[in-house]
Amino acid sequence: MDFTTDFISNTNIHDGVGIHFRMAGTGPPLLLLHGYPQTGYMWHKIVPALASQFSVVIPDLRGYGDSDKPETDANHSPYSKRAMAADMMALMTALGHDHFAVAGHDRGGRVAHRLARDNPDAVTHLAVLDITPTEAMYGTTDKAFATAYYHWFFLIQPAPFPETLIGHDPEFFLHHKTGHWGRTKGAITDQAFAEYLRCFKNPATIHASCEDYRAAASIDLDHDAADNGKKLKMPVLALWGDIGFVGKHYDVIAEWQKYAGHVEGQSINSGHFLAEEAPNQTLAALIRFFTKTDPSCQ
Repeated sequence: MDFTTDFISNTNIHDGVGIHFRMAGTGPPLLLLHGYPQTGYMWHKIVPALASQFSVVIPDLRGYGDSDKPETDANHSPYSKRAMAADMMALMTALGHDHFAVAGHDRGGRVAHRLARDNPDAVTHLAVLDITPTEAMYGTTDKAFATAYYHWFFLIQPAPFPETLIGHDPEFFLHHKTGHWGRTKGAITDQAFAEYLRCFKNPATIHASCEDYRAAASIDLDHDAADNGKKLKMPVLALWGDIGFVGKHYDVIAEWQKYAGHVEGQSINSGHFLAEEAPNQTLAALIRFFTKTDPSCQ
């Protein structure tokens, strides 16, 4: 992976939380946010090409990877998407980027959505990979969703129940989740899986990631409800895997049009892990979107 690693100390990031991040390239700033149960390493196949056109910032979200894992509270507020998004805003500001584009996959897409909602003057473009909005997915829960996304209901159970079961064999759990969601054999390289496992087997990461989901089922929904009817004004790109659950179960563009004024999108020939299963197609879609100058997308 051809980009540097850096770290900002706790005193320089929102709420005293240290965020581990990588940087690469020069050009307009672009923030890339990973999903569960991964780290910023998930972008490794497309970062070199992105870095030829953008100043790319690739953090580990709080609770994940090598970023800090703060103590939680009864409301799960330290793991709300608002808190995670505030970390990202503080990071980009610390790096001198007052305006930037953002792409988020999975949980990172939910953080990116909240980041755009809370900082509409800072986020110029928003790309969301293989998700529809959280409240929309919970609000339309059916047997198919509960079966495919059982982890949404398992991980939110009170601690330490899911933490104990996952912690018994985190490698098995990680293999199962990546294998269950991915549709392209070998797409997650041995090196990538080893990096994800190095971080995920940390009991603090397991607990923090459960808190991420507990927040999604509680305080995040409250924050979303408070923004009901407010549409994003920046252009939004929705990408989804054409052999994954999201693309088959939802009209992805129509769902995002309820939350944004300008939405475009396309399917990618992959399962859930777009940037690893179909890096060339994902890269082309992102570059096309982030470099677009069509006035209708401003």
